[in-house]
Amino acid sequence: MQGTTADSAGFYRIEKLCQGTYTLICRVVGYEETQQPFRLTHAAEQDFFITEDAIHLADVNVAARRTTLMSSQTATVLEGQSLDQTRGGTLGEALQQMAGVTSLQTGSSIVKPVIHGMHSNRVLILNNGIRQEGQQWGSEHAPEIDPFIASRITVVKGAAGVRYGSDAIGGVILVEPGLLPTDPAIRSQLNLAGFANGRQGVASFQTEGGLKAWKGFGWRLQGTLKRGGNIRTAHYFLDNTGIAEQNISAATGYRSNRFHTELFYSRFASRIGIFSGAHIGSLTDLRTIFENGRPLREAGFSYDIQRPYQDIRHDLLKWRTIWKPQGGGVWSLTLARQFNDRMEYDLHRPRNDSLAALNRPELRFRLTTYTGELVFEHKPIGRLSGSIGIDGLYQFNIMNGRPLIPNFRQFNTGLFWIGKLRLQQWELEGGIRYDIRHLQAFRFVNRVLTSPEFLFRNASGTLGLTRQHSERWTTRFNAGTAWRAPNVSELFSDGVHHGAAAYEQGNETLRPEVAYNLSLSTEYTGKRVQSEVSFFYNTIRNYIYLRPQAEPVLTIRGAFPAFRYTQTDALYAGADATVKATLLPRLELTSKASALYVQDRVLDQPIVMIPPNRWENSLRYNFGQVGRLQDVYASVGNLWVARQKRVPANSDFAPPPPAYSLWNLSAGFGLPMGETHRLDCSLRVTNLFNTAYRDYLNRFRYFAEDMGRNVALRAKWSF
Repeated sequence: MQGTTADSAGFYRIEKLCQGTYTLICRVVGYEETQQPFRLTHAAEQDFFITEDAIHLADVNVAARRTTLMSSQTATVLEGQSLDQTRGGTLGEALQQMAGVTSLQTGSSIVKPVIHGMHSNRVLILNNGIRQEGQQWGSEHAPEIDPFIASRITVVKGAAGVRYGSDAIGGVILVEPGLLPTDPAIRSQLNLAGFANGRQGVASFQTEGGLKAWKGFGWRLQGTLKRGGNIRTAHYFLDNTGIAEQNISAATGYRSNRFHTELFYSRFASRIGIFSGAHIGSLTDLRTIFENGRPLREAGFSYDIQRPYQDIRHDLLKWRTIWKPQGGGVWSLTLARQFNDRMEYDLHRPRNDSLAALNRPELRFRLTTYTGELVFEHKPIGRLSGSIGIDGLYQFNIMNGRPLIPNFRQFNTGLFWIGKLRLQQWELEGGIRYDIRHLQAFRFVNRVLTSPEFLFRNASGTLGLTRQHSERWTTRFNAGTAWRAPNVSELFSDGVHHGAAAYEQGNETLRPEVAYNLSLSTEYTGKRVQSEVSFFYNTIRNYIYLRPQAEPVLTIRGAFPAFRYTQTDALYAGADATVKATLLPRLELTSKASALYVQDRVLDQPIVMIPPNRWENSLRYNFGQVGRLQDVYASVGNLWVARQKRVPANSDFAPPPPAYSLWNLSAGFGLPMGETHRLDCSLRVTNLFNTAYRDYLNRFRYFAEDMGRNVALRAKWSF
């Protein structure tokens, strides 16, 4: 057989043929194959007349989540092996490995994420696309989220109020499960984790699949169990610091080319012991602990969770539908209901024996939240794409027990537009939003029911620019505004918040915070070096914070440090840097640094409870394949945290703790077990040398040291 290829004009030439009879075959992609009998006696020509043909390729399904992030915003993603190495810990602990993200702790089991020094109601958490609404205003109110539901966690640093609404002054955390499968194969995953400190064990199982009889249908089931006992510092156990947790989630959905609907339910249930050494009976004992920095009573190990403790339930039900009409564009509707039931038990039972036998919580908050969002993303108009949306929230809270905050109900609504224009290597984006919040409280003043009302409204805006210098180098700039109304705790708190072991007092004259944020970041991804450096400069007008008072307060419940909500104008500025370099073919160096400067612009002094600067380094050696083992690695790392020297004079009950340095080791491997089974194992040792230290952002640093050495063993079996 002899052949040739036609030129661009359709001419072809075949040489050195003998006289005889031949069959000429013409093949062109997109046309029917044509065969032509041909007898050659001398040089001749032969034309072909071909007919168009439809070519049917095998179906290819590409499934991915649509991102709602603005490309000019600084975002960091935690997924894959990096996420697996955090399994078994809290959400706040998982995020600490990101530059610019730290944690606010109340003991060892209650951890809240902190982004560039901001936390609680200034950091919005989206759990599977839904605003996480719980009793999140307190420092000891950790997010009621099981990190095992996430296949990736994204942290957006800086104001993101245009897309996500008010409160997103410091940033947004997106906890995202994987897409539901549509093929009928069943895939499962079992995660096991054991921690030496606290003798804690965690087990999480997930299974998912589709239905052969119903193409496009998918389902997923997931559950987690956790149990741990008293945590140990470098020198002693912390009494009553155990934890017990039981979580479940289920999802089902249907997906086709133009239609997608999904139903999701999750339940988070946790019982957390509160360090009993933080509840002091007298002012004398409290001052003694402040001076000595050591609990008055030390205990051994125990799994028992006694008073004081928290008992928390959080239910989330979500329904989302996406429709793509033939005319173009995408409609999405999301509806959700959340119910958060938080019970807090004091150290002391009621003196009445009958009441004591009932073991009722001293504080109980039951918060119900309904949310809805409708978004339309129009088809591109030339180089311009965009979306418009409206969302709403209705929320009410019922409180029982000792007065701390009143019952309340709240209505929120917001309207936004976001547009994006692409011009070669430039990308320009902007957006605007308007929000209204109505808050009504119900409380008794001198035995008379009053119902004060508050109406807050404001606009948010953002303008961003992204420059793609090359395939390896990108620069992003974003200027945005966001705002946050004072929450009910900041307005009305008045009493002992025993979960935080503090006496807190609100302020009804507080006004909404308004933030103006600037950020600049640049990323470079080379063959041997990957780096990212970001700078931010944020001013917040009417900044609300919990200011320590000069003297502690003595109540019938004991003696407690006192705090009062106050307001000022604040400046937040700083930088984050991450560098990952390949030093040798298998040796990698990762370095992360964060610097933060915060100032009270009214009093011209620092602000309390701001994270100190930190620097983290690690060396990792990738062995690759060793026998049957794959992805074998070993690493050593160090975390250095500076002393927070920028604190107002006479503004705290104890001076900031000294700087500290912690070493850690880790190693891991993967073991294939057939075509579809795999076992991944890792070992990690934190605080390798059992260093005694106190973190400035731990609310219990007044009473005890932080956690000592901890050895964690993790295993993931995928099948």
